[in-house]
Amino acid sequence: MRLSTSLSALGLVACALAHPDVTTTDANGIRSIPLRTHSLSAPYLDSDMQSRWFDFGGNTIVRADQYIRLTSDRPSQEGWLFSRVPLTATNWEIEVEFKIHGLGNLHGDGFAIWLTKQRATPGPVFGSTDRFEGLGIFFDTYKNNRPGTVFPYVMAMVGDGSKSYDKSNDGKENEFMGCSARGIRGASVPTKAKLTYFQDKSLRLELQYKSEDSWELCFETSEPPTIPSVAYLGFSAETGELSDNHDIISVSTKNLYDTKGRDSTMNKPGNKGASKGSERYSKKKEGGSWSWFFFKMLMFFMVMGGAYVGFTAWRAQKGRSHRF
Repeated sequence: MRLSTSLSALGLVACALAHPDVTTTDANGIRSIPLRTHSLSAPYLDSDMQSRWFDFGGNTIVRADQYIRLTSDRPSQEGWLFSRVPLTATNWEIEVEFKIHGLGNLHGDGFAIWLTKQRATPGPVFGSTDRFEGLGIFFDTYKNNRPGTVFPYVMAMVGDGSKSYDKSNDGKENEFMGCSARGIRGASVPTKAKLTYFQDKSLRLELQYKSEDSWELCFETSEPPTIPSVAYLGFSAETGELSDNHDIISVSTKNLYDTKGRDSTMNKPGNKGASKGSERYSKKKEGGSWSWFFFKMLMFFMVMGGAYVGFTAWRAQKGRSHRF
């Protein structure tokens, strides 16, 4: 029994060593660092049936082994999911796997991705509050009044805290950028959205819905909007007379750094504070990496020692049973 327990613990440590949070650098010199505080994956909830980093409400249902369902395929529902802490990274990438599906031939209304000062506030804009301050990305599946536009339609809106969403015209007067995405509802492949932001440099939205590992560019701009320095990451959805299931499958958020010195905020002339901050961050990460390495090694040797003690006891017990 001791041997089994010790070897099980050893297996858990081996898994932990084999699956750390991975920091990577791509061919363009962009380093990405995972942000646990703004990422989600099954089973979504901790042992106390709460999420450490996210709040949810409205008609949201958590199916721990499959999805977070913002709305079910029923009329007049709304649900939301918001981070508990703001996303303060200067540059970031958010990749969301989602699923929009239902039984009816007619369906609606859609869901939204938010980066706003407001959080966890139900309202008429895809289940969240109107007159928001920040960025909203709307996945609109029902066409109200927008001639010449193919639906589903994905659009970005930049809110200033006073501007109201033009719901009757599907946000036509509010659109910052957008694209048609026919086939994103009920797709045969995992549907994903990847939003990449570099402050004062670029904003890009890519979608996966035609084939797996194939990204379609929805929009990209070299003049991105200013996102509030304190902005919460959120998701919301709503149904009206028509309905759909709106599921969030996973969220992966990463902090981005340009290692080749092209970061528009870290390398602006005279922006010494940002440079010093990045130096402090690098030193902290380096020290933290060594500390974590020694901690893992210590755990490894402790588990190995426990396994040896358990194995020795087992052999002694076996020897005594043989003598009888």
